[in-house]
Amino acid sequence: MAETDYPPSYYAASANPAPARPAFAGEAAPEVCVVGAGFTGLSAGIDLAAKGHEVMILEAAKVGWGASGRNGGQIVNGLNAGLDTIERRYGAETARFVASLVREGGEIIRERIAKYAIDCDLRDGNLFAALTDRHMRMLAEKQALWRRYGLDDFEMLDAAGIRKHVATDFYAGGMLDPTGGHMHPLNLALGEAKAFESEGGVIHEESRVERIEALDGAPVLRLASGVVRPRILVLAGNAYLGPVAPALDTRVMPFSTQIIATEPLGARGQALLPTGVCVEDVRYVLDYYRLSADGRLLFGGGTVYGGADPADIRAKILPNLEKVFPDLRGVRIDHAWSGNCAISFSRVPQMGRLGPNTYFAAGYSGHGVVGSHLFGRIIAAAVDGDAGRFDTFAAVPWIPFPGGQRFRVPYSMLGSWWYGLRDRLGL
Repeated sequence: MAETDYPPSYYAASANPAPARPAFAGEAAPEVCVVGAGFTGLSAGIDLAAKGHEVMILEAAKVGWGASGRNGGQIVNGLNAGLDTIERRYGAETARFVASLVREGGEIIRERIAKYAIDCDLRDGNLFAALTDRHMRMLAEKQALWRRYGLDDFEMLDAAGIRKHVATDFYAGGMLDPTGGHMHPLNLALGEAKAFESEGGVIHEESRVERIEALDGAPVLRLASGVVRPRILVLAGNAYLGPVAPALDTRVMPFSTQIIATEPLGARGQALLPTGVCVEDVRYVLDYYRLSADGRLLFGGGTVYGGADPADIRAKILPNLEKVFPDLRGVRIDHAWSGNCAISFSRVPQMGRLGPNTYFAAGYSGHGVVGSHLFGRIIAAAVDGDAGRFDTFAAVPWIPFPGGQRFRVPYSMLGSWWYGLRDRLGL
């Protein structure tokens, strides 16, 4: 398999047809160049192209090759950092600002699906599952907090109530967000790429940027096959930018998460998740799962800091699936894959400028499906002349990882072990 081929995931196996997009060669000077054809880059690109800007997207592999085409496919409203954490750390005004837009990412996704007729198996409903009474108190506090900021769609569920959505005795209860949902993420990315091109945008796949020069002025992008000199540069590679943008490497850390897909379950699957919602529990090291359009259980979890793939994904994830659904012991697993996300130490996404004409967004910390669509839109608005929301987010202080580049992985592993122990002990 070539390095630029899609990994052998369920999503790649069930992807909609997509055209070949030629690699960049030669020289070009577009008004806007976006590095990365994932959700952030596509979101920014669609808005800018629709407003008449000349936009080129350079993708090192293929559209949606990274986290955008490998994730759990869940529309989970909010950022990783809760509104209480944001309020405590950055003040009530910043918390009110974040609360005003935490659902916008999901709204953008639905807007794009409707406007451009994107076929990606969208379904509504996101369920937060609690394993203990302490988890239930946490969810009740979250419901009260969101209500205080005018967000009042959450429904608390006791043990009997959650069983109407998930046929397991594993949970003490939960909380339903009807404005959440799930979809086929790679098909969403492919549909958004087609939408971007319909607005006049251009995508070059297999066009890896090797280095970027002159960030303090007009940026210059060097590729093996040519040079791009845009007026505006948007860096949207998240965990996959690597050494191309070393200034961002101190802000975020890659981590991998894994997903397995069962054989089609038919009526068994419908019985397990009768209302078709997606589920994630509220532990620090969490499980997340949903049914695919063809009736497979897609079950994810696990965290490997630094972005390495485990040697045996099935062995890592399958025991978690069997704890939640004991009746599925012995089920056939047809697909297993891994992919990198990027986490910030504060769990708040990073947005800003590396120079007067270079914008970036990264570090969605596990909430990238909604966060990337939102931040892509905010960057597009800033490029188009409305930088109000961009400047507000860019002004939020960022916190470096303790121990710097050398020790951020072991530090994070230690923290994960500690919180995982608390989860196991029910603390």
